[in-house]
Amino acid sequence: MIKRILVAYDASDAATLALNFANELAGRFGASLYILAVAQPPEFGDEVETEAVIERSRAHFAHAFKLLGYSRMPADERPKTHVAVGRPAEQIVRYAEEHGIDHIVIGHRGHSGFERWLLGSVARQVIDHAPCAVTVIRG
Repeated sequence: MIKRILVAYDASDAATLALNFANELAGRFGASLYILAVAQPPEFGDEVETEAVIERSRAHFAHAFKLLGYSRMPADERPKTHVAVGRPAEQIVRYAEEHGIDHIVIGHRGHSGFERWLLGSVARQVIDHAPCAVTVIRG
């Protein structure tokens, strides 16, 4: 039984498709919806103020969450939103473990086979390490 659904959200087209799918899934199962965005700090060695970058990311995602339109829903029916800081795949898996998530929905970003091999993909890492089922939505 699916009771808690986590959507990894970065405001991309793929994430929007994933969110739409998760909304349908939550409605079908009467499940709670959790939306997680991940603010990535700059890579080590970048000459920027890390805290400023993280705060801008948090503000960006807070605004993106408002644009989703859930504020029109009764408070007890709204999805729970959160912005974590770190590497996306690690934060998604950690959040799922800490919140007893039953199902993760994540958008797929199109990479060539070589790019996937070289860089890996967040979706692939989540599939490999998630404590629950994962649905990857392709655009």
